Amino acid sequence: MNTVIVIGIILLIAGFILVGVEMVIPGFGVPGIAGIICLIAGVFLTADSIEAGIFITVVVIVILGILMTIIMGFLSQKKFKSPIVLDEDLKAGAPINSSDLDYLLQKEGTASTDLKPAGKGDFEGIELDIFSEGPYIKKGSPIVISRVNQNRLMVREK
Repeated sequence: MNTVIVIGIILLIAGFILVGVEMVIPGFGVPGIAGIICLIAGVFLTADSIEAGIFITVVVIVILGILMTIIMGFLSQKKFKSPIVLDEDLKAGAPINSSDLDYLLQKEGTASTDLKPAGKGDFEGIELDIFSEGPYIKKGSPIVISRVNQNRLMVREK
């Protein structure tokens, strides 16, 4: 067997392994790109003619399809943990009641954005989501938190 063909076969095997790793790891990164390069180089090194190159390319695509089917089959079983699927439930902390925000009442600040009626306000260096009680309030206007309504901080112009 010719050395070039042996190197081509090694590149094909390495390409399949790298593409298989890419199928398990989320995203498209170094293993996928390196695997594609190895597969293309392996096809060029092992093919003697254009017909042989086309045949090898078809075989590579069929093997990649089989590899993907096998990997997806393993990842769909509960025995193997998929890096793509989040298994545990995300649990938020205790829900915030309106009374939890009462300490902010009468706090003074400035409007960081225009309030039409929603926007942001700066209160002692902390930016909060706020809502205007009345009409439009321009950015930079002095404001005061007047009440808390369903976890919304309602402000009025000072």
